[in-house]
Formats: sequence, C-alpha cells, structure tokens
Amino acid sequence: MNGPLTHEELAALMKSCAGVTADPEQLRRPDATFDEFGLDSLGLLGIVSELERRYQFPLGADVDQCKTPHEFLETTNSQLTSGV
Repeated sequence: MNGPLTHEELAALMKSCAGVTADPEQLRRPDATFDEFGLDSLGLLGIVSELERRYQFPLGADVDQCKTPHEFLETTNSQLTSGV
C-alpha cells in the first residue's frame, strides 16, 4: 500500500516537475484550480510520471485529467491506497 500524497508533497512535485511554486495552504482551498497556479497539462503529466516512478505503480488515465489539487489528491490517493 502506498500514499497518501499530501498537499505539501504535491507542492514540492509542482516545483520539481513543472517549475511552478505553490503554497500548500493555497492548494487546500476547495475552489483552487491548477490553472490559477500556472500548472498546465504537461506539468501535470510530469507529476504523474514522477509518482508512477516513485511508487512503481501505473496511475489511471483519469489522474492526468484532474483540474483541481483536491480532485488530483483524492483520485491519486484512492488509486495508490487501493492498488487499482
């Protein structure tokens, strides 16, 4: 079992994989979107690739379609902890 991925880890991944700086507290806002932080789909793919490498687990295609940090963390953590 892997995860859960935290807001702090997501902020660090956004910085290392996409060069985007985000305050973890701002990522916690329910209405926050990746767009407002300047994270595009390629940046999100970079984060997904890093997580797949880190956990040696393929994430589902729906993860890279997430529009918000909340949706991304919920979807990713669900997949990582369930193993599906």
